[in-house]
Amino acid sequence: MQGRTRTRGDFSPKHAQALATKARVRCVEVTRDSKFGHLGPDFSAIDLISTLYLGILRFPEEDLGHPDRDRFVLSKGHAALALYTVLIELGWWQKNQLTRYGRTGGRLGGHPSSAIQGVETSTGALGHGLPFAVGCALGSKLHATGSKTFVLVGDGELQEGSNWEAAMLASSKQLDDLTVIVDRNRLQQGGSTEAVIRLEPLKEKWESFGWAVEEINGHDHAAIHECCSRLPLRRSQPTCIIANTVKGKGVSFMEGKAEWHHKLPSPSEAESALNELLRGEESHEAIG
Repeated sequence: MQGRTRTRGDFSPKHAQALATKARVRCVEVTRDSKFGHLGPDFSAIDLISTLYLGILRFPEEDLGHPDRDRFVLSKGHAALALYTVLIELGWWQKNQLTRYGRTGGRLGGHPSSAIQGVETSTGALGHGLPFAVGCALGSKLHATGSKTFVLVGDGELQEGSNWEAAMLASSKQLDDLTVIVDRNRLQQGGSTEAVIRLEPLKEKWESFGWAVEEINGHDHAAIHECCSRLPLRRSQPTCIIANTVKGKGVSFMEGKAEWHHKLPSPSEAESALNELLRGEESHEAIG
């Protein structure tokens, strides 16, 4: 399968880091201007999304809608801005797509819509992305397209029972071209996931449902790429990657704070966040 993205041998963690930083900067700018968004969830997911689009997902003929494309489903739809900004920074979408983001008359809402090319399905009601992705993977297997399906779920989202029904079906059908990535930042809107409904032992739960499981650092671009390059982890089993992340990653005063699930930055907070992100970008360039 030919694709727009780099081959595995060409992947550069440095480029992925630069892409993620640019996307984070744009997220802050858009959220500041629109007074709408979810920066904490965006920032925990953005390194995962950046690496997938830069070095793993394949789109024949550079076409996001090609029938034999790999699929990426953003089940934690409230992190839509992370997906939007990565697609824009990679040149898949025009920058003006973000005009009037989250506002009446705008094209892009706070949750992704399949009305936009590059979005596989509308998500927002949590627990729906994985069942949809199972259908995609099953269709690919039946038609022998060789396409892979990836779905990014929030850890708090795993409290929805529909995920576990889908997990049983995926293992029963031996969908080894399906990969779930759990954004394991351990926080949800109301606080700690373990305080709301305990998820641990999470790895063992997935294994008991018949999945091959690996845990990684969800902000380490090299580790993300290396793991995804070995898929499937085990033949005839779907894969679950538990990506340990930090809510609000990249901006020190947002990191690990549940309130930044949907809190909007004040003008001074936005300026501080942008300065910190840009300093980090300069530091990475100097090291590189």
